[in-house]
Amino acid sequence: MLAALLLLVLATNLGLGSVARAQQTESGDAAAIRSKMDIQVSAWNRADIPGFMATYEDSPDTTFIGTRINKGFAPIMDRYRKSYTSKEQMGTLTFSNLDIRLLPSSTGQTEYAVVTGEFHLQRSARGDAKKDDGIFSLVWHKGPDGWKILLDHTS
Repeated sequence: MLAALLLLVLATNLGLGSVARAQQTESGDAAAIRSKMDIQVSAWNRADIPGFMATYEDSPDTTFIGTRINKGFAPIMDRYRKSYTSKEQMGTLTFSNLDIRLLPSSTGQTEYAVVTGEFHLQRSARGDAKKDDGIFSLVWHKGPDGWKILLDHTS
């Protein structure tokens, strides 16, 4: 009887260890995405659009949805460069109310995530981009280069 009870406790603890390892992986993925978003903020705040765009997948399928749909890494970069032509127009970016939802596949591997939140720009000038506050949803993909944005819907 004691042997059976010990076996049951051991089996339960092994199972919980697997769950804990999975949660640690998810926490690591969420932390990695949060770190990439911190990199975005730092790049934006020093008026470094290429540095800001480094978090986006360099692909013709990468999509930005704002007042219209822009498809492709290069056209999205061009849009940012045309809309924000100076450090004063870019201002200081902050994100708030971030919600990172990891999307594990049927195999348990996490390759995609959805991030929602709010942005605020504190700035002294405006160019083509008039909006200082808004909301966003991002679809992230975990590939060979880590987490990258595939789709950005900002309004």
